Amino acid sequence: MAYGESHRIDVEGATLYVEVDGPEGAPAVFMWNGAQCTTHMWDLVVPELSDRFRVIRMDVRGTGQSTPAASEDQYTFEQYADDAVTVLHHFGYEKSIVWSMAWGSRAAVVYAARHPERVQVLALYDASVGRADVAAQREGREKAFAAQAAEGIAPIERPEGWNNNVHKDATNKALAAALRFDNLPGELAKITAPTMVSTGDYDPNIVSSREIAAGIPGARLTVMKNVGHGSILQRPDLATQLFLSFVDEHRARFE
Repeated sequence: MAYGESHRIDVEGATLYVEVDGPEGAPAVFMWNGAQCTTHMWDLVVPELSDRFRVIRMDVRGTGQSTPAASEDQYTFEQYADDAVTVLHHFGYEKSIVWSMAWGSRAAVVYAARHPERVQVLALYDASVGRADVAAQREGREKAFAAQAAEGIAPIERPEGWNNNVHKDATNKALAAALRFDNLPGELAKITAPTMVSTGDYDPNIVSSREIAAGIPGARLTVMKNVGHGSILQRPDLATQLFLSFVDEHRARFE
């Protein structure tokens, strides 16, 4: 398991829990967690990145080990985007590669639209801009597991602490930012970084992911075979392979 250097960083109205791996000064990869997930959702991915990247993962205010926000009006994607700027600046970065999953892809869209000059490469996994269909996600995930088993792919155990949110009530308030931000489609055209939208063929979010890829100038859609919602937890090997391949295509933007 990957357990990085842990930090607690004070921002306006909260103290954020952040984990960092990899050499100082290396190109940064900033990660946005999925709903109900913590920094540890990335534990099986980080070792594949930390030899060449400074990997920075953050629990947004109210989730994981971060403290609740000082006021409920701070549970917004705009606030989380500002928090990400503060965290990256804390480690000496003005720009980064960005990788996100599911709910985190919504936050990443807002971040990349508000701060296009700060995003070198963008990877949006399991993305949706509409209301999540949790039942369909669950059904698709079960079908994906069955398809993987038929191919002889053993289930991958989820990392310890991947969904251990200390402040449950605050976590629900934090995640409700997705309900309050009602113009995600309008943000897509503001994104300027090379973007990959990657979704499993058993994830119902594939419909919205196609729309997202069409809405971001020059974006590429990549479909992962026999993968359901929660791709990074389900197939971290495949997810990382696709991510690194795309990032390496755009090496000139960060090296």
